[in-house]
Amino acid sequence: MLEQIQPFQAQLVAVSKTKPAESIQALYDAGQRIFGENYVQEMVEKEGLLPKDIQWHFIGHLQSNKVKYIAPFVSMIHGIDSFKLLAEVNKQAAKHNRVIDCLLQVHIATEETKFGLNEEELTAVLEQAATLTNVRIAGLMGMASNTDDLDQVRGEFRRMKELLTAMEAKFFPGAGTFRELSMGMSGDYTIALEEGSTLVRIGSLLFGARNYA
Repeated sequence: MLEQIQPFQAQLVAVSKTKPAESIQALYDAGQRIFGENYVQEMVEKEGLLPKDIQWHFIGHLQSNKVKYIAPFVSMIHGIDSFKLLAEVNKQAAKHNRVIDCLLQVHIATEETKFGLNEEELTAVLEQAATLTNVRIAGLMGMASNTDDLDQVRGEFRRMKELLTAMEAKFFPGAGTFRELSMGMSGDYTIALEEGSTLVRIGSLLFGARNYA
């Protein structure tokens, strides 16, 4: 899988939710360093058991009152979908003298059940975020529609890339820091890579296989 990802200069986020520490350790021993978790308590428990150079990415829907538990160690939070949540991450990061990388979650899918900001809300959050000193907005995250229509999926990913380019030009011109696109999972990551993803979130394809190499 890494051979498929490397030509795109993207990074693999191994989605390790519900997987035991031993399975994560096996992937770690094979060279993987970025692991994604969906649940705060599970992530905290695993962080205490596993090597300290693991980069933990929180990829689930994060509640404001849970931020304090992961603020001491989380490397990146993928699903920021409100300024209130971003401000709470900033507050908790400051307590630990840290700057936490965050991705703003954009609603690109047709399903109403998916979380995320529309373009107007995204612009508003970026305008307000200039006052926050303990978060670094590193890019955008999105989930495509759960559909067999691959043209629709590609179109949604392409829209994400367009939004990233537009928001970078407006809010981060020349900075080079607003560049990450977290999109693509086990079923659609190849399309996501072709459309500019820099972080693909893969779970079943990794942990379902016996050969971790």
